[in-house]
Amino acid sequence: MIGRLRGELVETEGSLVLVDCAGVGYEVLVPDSVLMQMPAKGDEVTLLIRQIFREDGVSLYGFLEVFQRRLFDLLMTVKGCGPKVGLSLIGMVGEDAVAGAILSQDAKVLTRASGVGARLAERIILELKEKIGEEQFQRKVTAAASVTAKQAPADELVDALLALGYRRNEAESAAEKAREEADAVEDQLRHALRLLKK
Repeated sequence: MIGRLRGELVETEGSLVLVDCAGVGYEVLVPDSVLMQMPAKGDEVTLLIRQIFREDGVSLYGFLEVFQRRLFDLLMTVKGCGPKVGLSLIGMVGEDAVAGAILSQDAKVLTRASGVGARLAERIILELKEKIGEEQFQRKVTAAASVTAKQAPADELVDALLALGYRRNEAESAAEKAREEADAVEDQLRHALRLLKK
């Protein structure tokens, strides 16, 4: 399995990029948001790859961030959400907006992507809400894992929860209760997320 490619960007055509790695050219499909961040032709590029096998061949999908690829993987588990739709959601709506829409159950945001109707949007929310919550939670708290509540700004918990798509009043209430239950910011966020999922 190919997990990452690093090489010279040879050309781009639509959502397809060609990367030369030690003389071998790999065609990789990328979201529009990733395409916009590609370097100039001839420069080095590194892409995180998801390789998908089908009866008619093998396709490579490229991302710049781990969370983009992980979100793509999760979207692929939803019936009716193929690679094309996954790229559209990440590329047109954005990985953070997609995750936030799923957590806040805002189907309209998801329907901004081509190929996503109301029914599919609702299915994505239903099947991925809990999984996305955990993914986003882990992503947001990594940097704060070793920080204690006494050292952290009073609203850090609230900011993290707002970034996950929760409303301010919900975030503030959950953060206040969580601070009474744990000292470390990571533990507080875990507790707050559990409260908000009830």
